[in-house]
Amino acid sequence: MKILRASRMERCIGCHSCSLACARLVHKRLSWNTAGIRISSAGGLSTGFEARTCVACNPAPCATACPTGAFSQRKGGGVKVDRSLCIRCGNCAEACPVEAIYIDPEESFPYVCIHCGRCVPFCPHACLELADADEGRQEYGGGQGTGTGRDHGGQ
Repeated sequence: MKILRASRMERCIGCHSCSLACARLVHKRLSWNTAGIRISSAGGLSTGFEARTCVACNPAPCATACPTGAFSQRKGGGVKVDRSLCIRCGNCAEACPVEAIYIDPEESFPYVCIHCGRCVPFCPHACLELADADEGRQEYGGGQGTGTGRDHGGQ
């Protein structure tokens, strides 16, 4: 099972190509706010950028907190999402330890990375990669962390 890793965020220029690819290809939306990966920075190029994405918890607290089964555990870590079951309660976002679930204020629907990797080829500086789940856990310290390149030395 593969998981998305933002392993080379020191290369990121904040172009949001990954977020736009996710929003367009996965969620059929045009806003980078409706993506499973979000890029942020406190100071732009001078301070660098961070990728906010799911760290593939196993077990996933968001799946446990979901009262309808819209979020279910994905084999190897992370979650699968069935939009048709979501009642938009926001319990998943509250349970996420790394704030990787974004609740769209217009429709109250949660957006989270599903580790499909469709964003990876759109990054012009190869900041993202799909890695084996076991390999990712070792670097993310057992599935805990923020999903940012900075927490792991930006390697």
